[in-house]
Amino acid sequence: MPGAALREFAPAKVNLTLHVVGRRLDGYHEIESLVVFADVGDALTFAPGAALGLVTRGPTAAGAGPPAENLVLKATRLLMERIDGLHVGSFTLSKRLPVAAGLGGGSSDAAAALRLLARANKLKPGDPRVAEAARLTGADVPVCLDPRARVMRGIGEILSAPLDLPPLPAVLVNPGVAVSTKDVFAALRLQPTPSPLEGGGWGGECERAALFADLQKSRNDLEAPAIALQPVIAQVLAALRASAKCRLARMSGSGATCFGLFESGRAAESAARTLRARYPRWWVRAVNFGEGDKA
Repeated sequence: MPGAALREFAPAKVNLTLHVVGRRLDGYHEIESLVVFADVGDALTFAPGAALGLVTRGPTAAGAGPPAENLVLKATRLLMERIDGLHVGSFTLSKRLPVAAGLGGGSSDAAAALRLLARANKLKPGDPRVAEAARLTGADVPVCLDPRARVMRGIGEILSAPLDLPPLPAVLVNPGVAVSTKDVFAALRLQPTPSPLEGGGWGGECERAALFADLQKSRNDLEAPAIALQPVIAQVLAALRASAKCRLARMSGSGATCFGLFESGRAAESAARTLRARYPRWWVRAVNFGEGDKA
């Protein structure tokens, strides 16, 4: 039945760490990653009762590909296959995040669509049919379904309980190049070895100093192969590391977006202003991690 339009925020997903710990017989890589969500992202509006469809708008819409191939519609159709009589409608996606950027934008959009459909159809939180549709849509969609800090394992389907991390002011920088996740994994030359995250205190409120100590010992195993494909990523990391009061700089996901963690929100804002002035073609945002589910 027709109803009032509903809206969901689709926050950027950031991999603070990304360890490749194995390769399965089917060719998929198993990972272990500490994931957080930022207070920047896309926005998705849903008009219940209309014919199923998707309109994509916004500053980065051109890079998102044709609507028919968008993960929003894929997730919707997968949920329709699992729930007879599911009420659907028309989606409008305001695309603001860079595309193919290591920020899980498409996955977060799909997860937002599933949340909207659950609300419109009065499905209970944690409905297993919604979770299954998320898993089948893409590897990053399950962690985006309830966007809170977690450790994700396997190929993305094994999630820890939500983590209570301290505030993390940061700067996100994308140099305007797209990076294919498939190509980055293909360029991965190391032999995957187990490297479990050591953050034993991440299950509850975590001291900031302890978190930074653990992050310093961690890494993103996809950083080197991504830099080999797009050397500008190294330039982004160097620019972040040279910024005043930057505590840690690393690539997110399979790139090309990188993040810098800063001592304070004021330091992050100052660094973002400097980077925008120095590199006007780069996408630069001062953000807070852990705020994605509240935006």
